[in-house]
Amino acid sequence: MKKGKLIAFNGSGLPLEIQEHQLSALGEGEILVKNRYTTLCGSDIHTYCGVRQEACPTVLGHEIVGEIVEINAAHPGVDDNGQQLKTGDIITWSIFSSNPQSVFSQEGIPQKGDDLFKYGHAKITNGDAFHGGLAEYCVLRRNTGILKIPALMPLPIAATLNCAIATVAASLRMAGDLTGKNVLIFGMGLLGVACIAMCREAGAAWVGAADVSDERLRHAKRFGADHVADSSTSSEMLKKQFIKKGVDVVFDMSGSPVAMELGMDVLAIGGIAVWVGAVFKNRKIAIDAEKVIRNLHTIKGIHNYNFDDFKYALDFLEKNWQKYPFDTVVEREFDLKDAEQAFEYAVSQKPLRVGIRI
Repeated sequence: MKKGKLIAFNGSGLPLEIQEHQLSALGEGEILVKNRYTTLCGSDIHTYCGVRQEACPTVLGHEIVGEIVEINAAHPGVDDNGQQLKTGDIITWSIFSSNPQSVFSQEGIPQKGDDLFKYGHAKITNGDAFHGGLAEYCVLRRNTGILKIPALMPLPIAATLNCAIATVAASLRMAGDLTGKNVLIFGMGLLGVACIAMCREAGAAWVGAADVSDERLRHAKRFGADHVADSSTSSEMLKKQFIKKGVDVVFDMSGSPVAMELGMDVLAIGGIAVWVGAVFKNRKIAIDAEKVIRNLHTIKGIHNYNFDDFKYALDFLEKNWQKYPFDTVVEREFDLKDAEQAFEYAVSQKPLRVGIRI
């Protein structure tokens, strides 16, 4: 039986641990992948710092691309776009698998379906250790979305597809048709800057960006923002330039209560707020219910994405990874054995992404 190395996370404040485990025989419909590249997502950093809690020990990392090593005979042998899969193909996969027959899956919300399993979020057990990005291998379960990566797309760019870029695709779906709309995005991490580019390609007339970091706002300009502002800017300053006295759509990628409240204040009549970033504990949001009603506002939340969003994300990246500076997203790379240093760098320097070569 094959063996492989992984980096075990044992809890916040504890050192990462290099372990070696055996690879079990593939189950029905499973695929064995040799991980090639992983990027550290914001949720990985939050877990490492103790802001989020995961069952330990675990293998962190879910923004992954890898090479197919073995395909179980019961797998249909095609990706979500109907392309034939074979050993040696470079692929990425959805952050989750779930029962496609469950109620939520049937309603287009498979990320909340029954028998949910999330890569990079599961506990290491005997016989089931390879389910995250900080490892040499990953075993893909049945009912996992899979997409082949175009040959020319660099691995550091492709790795971000199955979390950040797909989540942004889901947020645009929640916002509806953006043609001719004025859009303001809070939080210029990778979600935010990718959202700028995706809104531009979706036909938005004006895209604004807000953050508390000047460096992040510089990223926003490079990704095509028409206007950048500090998140502490008054709502009146932001609203006065628009005929409707507000913007049509606000995306919050920051998770900041202050930003979400400001976003509600700058919405025009009939506007939509899409909340994405608040995936960790924080104070409650103060909302003026009368204003929501009288101004016909809509608030939508999105967590992860569905398989159509996943495909939209690949299509967007394939067409636009060279048009926008996605090659600048990974600001530094580390080898798998140096994962501890990678996390320390990510925490101290706050880059858009850190890459792990495997």
